[in-house]
Amino acid sequence: MFCAIADGSGPATRVYEDDEVVAFLDIRPIARGHLLVVPRVHAARLEDLDPVSGAAVFRAGQRIARAMARSELATDGTNLVLNDGRAAFQTVFHTHLHVLPRWDGDRVRMGIGLVRRRLHDPETTAALVRAGLERLTAEEHQ
Repeated sequence: MFCAIADGSGPATRVYEDDEVVAFLDIRPIARGHLLVVPRVHAARLEDLDPVSGAAVFRAGQRIARAMARSELATDGTNLVLNDGRAAFQTVFHTHLHVLPRWDGDRVRMGIGLVRRRLHDPETTAALVRAGLERLTAEEHQ
């Protein structure tokens, strides 16, 4: 579905596009102006997305967020959200960034689990992530 939108053959209310990305309004918006930024190249998951395309997606998301603050939408903030994998609530398997406009006092809730956060065993957790980074670096140099 997003591949068709990215190549221009699928229906969408486009708000921005360049050689690397297309941004369009979400058909099931959480808030007015909620849109998606997708890379023109297909990548089902974040792991499949090359870093240059990933940077282009976030660059466009940031630019759009800045534009919304300056528009008549007059946003007070923005959530940039990328759900990666089923466990992270990804439902369309073409990597995409949600640009979710926010206003002071709005009733949008990102999930109670995000509010009740505590750090659990930070040193062990950091060591696990560092080990994963080392494995990734080794893979990239093979």
